[in-house]
Formats: sequence, structure tokens, C-alpha cells
Amino acid sequence: MEPILDFLGSIPWWGWVLIFLLLVALRDIFFQRAHTISHNFPVVGHLRYWLESIGPEMRQYFVANNREELPFNRIERGWIYASAKKENNYEGFGTERDIYAHQHIFVKNAMMAYQMPQGHPNIENPYFLPCAKVIGAHNKRRKPFRPASIINISAMSFGSLSAAAVTAMNQGVEKCDAYHNTGEGGLSPYHKQGGDVIFHFGTGYFGVRSRDGNFSMEKLKILVDENPCIKGVEIKLSQGAKPGKGGVLPGAKITHEIAEIRGVEVGKDVLSPSTHKAFSSIPELLKLIESIAEETGLPVGIKGAIGKLDQWEELADLMKKSGKGPDFITIDGGEGGTGAAPPSFADHVSLPWTYGFSSVYKVFEDRGLTERIVFIGSGKLGFPAKAAMAFAMGVDCINVAREAMMSIGCIQAQVCHTNRCPAGVATQSKWLQKGIDVPLKSDRLAQYFKTFRKEFLEITHAAGYEHPCQFTMNDIQLNVDDDYLSSDLEAIYHYKKVAVPFESMQDLCDCVHLGGKPVLKKTS
Repeated sequence: MEPILDFLGSIPWWGWVLIFLLLVALRDIFFQRAHTISHNFPVVGHLRYWLESIGPEMRQYFVANNREELPFNRIERGWIYASAKKENNYEGFGTERDIYAHQHIFVKNAMMAYQMPQGHPNIENPYFLPCAKVIGAHNKRRKPFRPASIINISAMSFGSLSAAAVTAMNQGVEKCDAYHNTGEGGLSPYHKQGGDVIFHFGTGYFGVRSRDGNFSMEKLKILVDENPCIKGVEIKLSQGAKPGKGGVLPGAKITHEIAEIRGVEVGKDVLSPSTHKAFSSIPELLKLIESIAEETGLPVGIKGAIGKLDQWEELADLMKKSGKGPDFITIDGGEGGTGAAPPSFADHVSLPWTYGFSSVYKVFEDRGLTERIVFIGSGKLGFPAKAAMAFAMGVDCINVAREAMMSIGCIQAQVCHTNRCPAGVATQSKWLQKGIDVPLKSDRLAQYFKTFRKEFLEITHAAGYEHPCQFTMNDIQLNVDDDYLSSDLEAIYHYKKVAVPFESMQDLCDCVHLGGKPVLKKTS
């Protein structure tokens, strides 16, 4: 034994490296057949797989230019990071964008910008920008709700996001008076950190699920009664990433905590069907909406990605006939979002946000129903110029998902579906989550929202308006194609936005944030 130990001890470090590489080569050639490259090119073939794994990061920092990367380019991410950190988010020496490119947005500035009179709310608080409409007011819900922020967090569930990320987001919205949509994973303790909440459920009915997997009104009533932070209920019909497709939550991912929050069994696969069990037709959907509103007193809305319009038209006709219906409608873009999906769905199923929203808005505008509904846009709208376009098209609020993730540290590694998010945002790894400093990240999300609202107001004032709800479709111009290089939104989408009732920001300031805190806060 001693001679062997002496021999092993005499091997230099580089000798051990050669032995390790020899073992890897033997394994590649004789003991694995799954990977052709590593079999045919032992040892060095592994470099191919390693380089492929870090491809997004390599392209992000060394290959792609500042404006070409998708889904968010370096300039867009940099603006969010700087805004969240309250750093200089300006550009120098002119724009890097090709301003003649297809779909480039132009906001038409007024000859003389809007000037705030003495004592205007935005002089005291430049971040003050509430929704001009009250959700649930038309249908006389017992607990109507005016969002105190026109930018809020979109549906992202605990389970897809980490506990630390959800906690930071909820604490962040409390600091800037926004709301936080729970996503379809149920209401977790991490959603109850002081921020207003929109409770969202899909076909799995997580959090309000009966033992047989159906929707439980009794559980929803208890949930709302025990959690006054819930200001509204949203029924997910579909999402932009994979509309019309169900999913399976593997039993291996269902911890005791997730099982308790979602109302499922530990270690057992859970199916989220592609369609709802609680309703199977538009009249049944309308009946469920009214039942939830009656039982809880809360405003109730629906969320969907847009494709065919026949059922939306049926819904609008029933709303016009009955005087009832959803209090808010969230339109998701087919560009996808935080939800993982097959490329065939993410790339091709449902319309992009601008096409989808314009199609649905026209349906309700044709029937004179737009004043009854708060329209919420969700689809890469977390930038002031894009938000201006959305408001000009008829949006009353916007929800952001990936932009909110970036404000708390997401680096667009595009591995959300692997549980290996390096920033600790989209993972259940305890180790990776430890990288999130919750108090710091909550401050950054709040600051991103505040900076967004401040810059959006500045663009609004430049266009001659006091509030973004006053934008019309003729205030925004897009590059279209070579036949007519640019045109107003009205000419492109063939409808007119209905004017939103609005007196003044002071009037909104004097109102109460219905269902919650006062709207106006001191500048912080």
C-alpha cells in the first residue's frame, strides 16, 4: 500500500489534470452515446455545450449592439437599471435609434407645453400619477378601487418567482402606492408585505381550489375577508406566452409551502387545463363575474391574449344588453412574458399587444362600453414613450412583469424555466435567492416606478396635457411602410379613442384612494 501511496503522492498537479482529462475522454468515447459532439471530439467537445449555455450572456455583453437584442435591448435594460438606482438615465450626443425604422414611435409635442399652475399636486410630488378611472364604479361594486399608480406589477406567481423576489416586489409597490398582481399561484405570505394586491386565478384555481380541482367560491370569500390587501379579482382566460395551452406542475416541485398556498397535494403532479371548469361559455363567464363581485364586493376583471374576436363580441353584446360585466379588462401581448412556453406558442399564437388591444378596444368602442371598463395593457409597455402610445390607444393603466424583474436585478439570462436564474429572481433555489437584498431591491422597484411616472408626466406635459388619459390617437405617430412612411394611430388602426372623463390632477388629489390609502404622498 505504501508504494502505491508514495507513487500517487509523487504525481504533480498537472499529472492529475491529465489523468482527469483521460478519464473524461474514456467516458466520452466508450460510456456515453447521447452527445455526438463529445463522442467524436472527446474533452474539447464539452466546450461547445458550455459556450452554448452562456450564449445569451455572451451576445448580451459582447456581440449584440445596444439596440438590436430581444426581448429587451441593452439601452432599455440600462434605462430600467439606472432608473431603479436613481442614477443618471440620460443619453448624450443624440439618439442611437434608427428613427426611420418600422414601428418607431413619435410623440407629437405641443408648440407650448402644459404649465403646472401654482399649488399643482405634481409640484409637491412629481411622482403622483393615479389612474383617471375608478375600477368598479360603473357597476356599483361595494368596494370600488382607484389605482394610485398608472404602472403596476403584472401577474407573476410565487413558484415561478422566488420568495425573495415576490417579497421585494410587494414591499416596493407599498413604497410607491402601486398594486401587485399575484399571478395564478395563489396568495402567498410574500404577497402580504403591505402592498395592494389584485388576486388572480387561472384554470388551476390555485388558492381557491376545491379538493376535486374546481373553483371554490367559499375559499375565495374567506381569502378576501382575511386579507384586506386584496383590492380586486382577475380571472385569467389566457396569457401572452401560451394562450389556450394548459400546463403541468410536477410533483417534485411541490413543496409543503407551495402545496399549502396553492391548495394541492405535496409530491403529486397538478394539471392546469387549457380551459376553465367554472364556465364554458360567455354567459356563464358573465354569471361567474357577477357572482364573485356580489359575494366579495370587489371589482372583478378578466385577462386575455387576443386572437379571434367572435367571443369578445359576444361578451360586449351581453354587457350592452344586461348592463353587467367585468370592471376591468387586461389585454396581454402575444410577445410572451415571464411564463415559459414552446417556441411555436411564444412565436406564433395570439396577436402582439398593439394589434390585439386595438382589435378588442374597437369591439367595446363600437358598442359604447369603454367608459364602463378600465383597460389595462400588458406587453413591454414599461417605457414612457410606449406607455404614451398605449394611453393614446385607450389604456387606463399598464402592468409590467419583466421590467419589474429587471428593476430588482434580473439580467435577462433567459433561463427562467430552468430554476437556475443567476439573479435569484425566477428560481426556488435558496442559495440563489440569498443574493436578493430585499429592502434594497424593494427600494429599487419603487424608484423605477416613480421615475417612470415622473418621465411619463414630462412627456405628457410636452404634448400639452396634464394627465396621460388625455392623449388621443392623433398625438402619436408610427413609421408604417414605404407607401406612407408614418401615420397617426387613428389612421393605422381605424378607430377613435373615447375621451376619458377627467377634470384635473387636483381633483384626483382630492379624491380618496378608494379601498386603501390616500393617493397623494409627500415626495420621498
